[in-house]
Amino acid sequence: MAKEHTDVLLIGGGVMSVTLASLISRLDPSRTITLVEQASQLATESSDAWNNAGTGHAGYCELNYTPTNADGTVSIDRALAINERFEVSLQFWCSLVEKGLLPEPARFIRNVPHFSWVQGADHCRYLRHRHVALQDHPLFGAMEFSEQAATLADWLPLISRNRSVFEPAAATRVAHGSDVNFGALTRLLGRSLARQDQCRVHLGTQVCDIRRDKAGWELTLRDTATSATQVLTCSFLFVGAGGASLPLLQRAGVREARGYGGFPVSGLWLACNDDQLASEHNAKVYSQAPVGAPPMSVPHLDTRFIDGKAALLFGPFAGFTTRFLKHGSRLDLPASVRPHNLRPLLDVAAGNWPLT
Repeated sequence: MAKEHTDVLLIGGGVMSVTLASLISRLDPSRTITLVEQASQLATESSDAWNNAGTGHAGYCELNYTPTNADGTVSIDRALAINERFEVSLQFWCSLVEKGLLPEPARFIRNVPHFSWVQGADHCRYLRHRHVALQDHPLFGAMEFSEQAATLADWLPLISRNRSVFEPAAATRVAHGSDVNFGALTRLLGRSLARQDQCRVHLGTQVCDIRRDKAGWELTLRDTATSATQVLTCSFLFVGAGGASLPLLQRAGVREARGYGGFPVSGLWLACNDDQLASEHNAKVYSQAPVGAPPMSVPHLDTRFIDGKAALLFGPFAGFTTRFLKHGSRLDLPASVRPHNLRPLLDVAAGNWPLT
């Protein structure tokens, strides 16, 4: 069977792969790039708009990024670092828009204010200290804080009208927050890549085998529609295949995969498609999880814009499946168990099973 060569091969059609491919194509246009995705379109898993909060995790409202230290102060280093990285992403997308490689920004990003909202005297005190710690930094200088009932009712009418007035509440607001449709962004970046001569995007293409050779990597690919196979070699291989990454890394035989297991706890959302309610809320709100709870327990009430239509998402609620992908096999989890990852899997199961 004839072998084709590409300089860079990326497995998986999510936002990670298309972003890396876009960066490489801009930094070194001489490199040939191939991206393969087994689904019929890009961004059908974690990057899909219904599967994430769309905040870009800018650090404005995620309270788990700013824990309280033993001395009572609030640590802000992680929030600052995360926000700086998000600002770099914004600059990168802006540069692609300016160069005509992405369409108008409204196709994938909109302005939706970010809020942290808490109730109870202790949580209000924490939020006040968090605001004081952040507000002097230029990245968070526009953050507002309020404990006034009238202000909170104006900021968050859907939340304020349905809570007890006898329990204190507080919120911070960053009015220039954003709602990022990572699914739309991924597909737009993919289309841009497909138009470039040195880039190829193969949908409906499954990786059957991965082998390392002296020059790099050799992969056997199968067209899911015709079952035709081809062999592709590459110098650099990136696996950004979400739930399919672990089996691929195990198949590749890389030693760094030893000890890693997959325990597929998912985040499920309640969705409201009432345009009026979603427009009235127009906010991404994160509250505070109970002490010791995992990040997935952080409650959200988020306005999302998907295909130009406003919606409200509430959650997340944890779900469990033995599938690594939405349309994967129920045998994905048991098939991934190895002697070297059995203990880590049991430890993760013990610590996270209560989520479900």
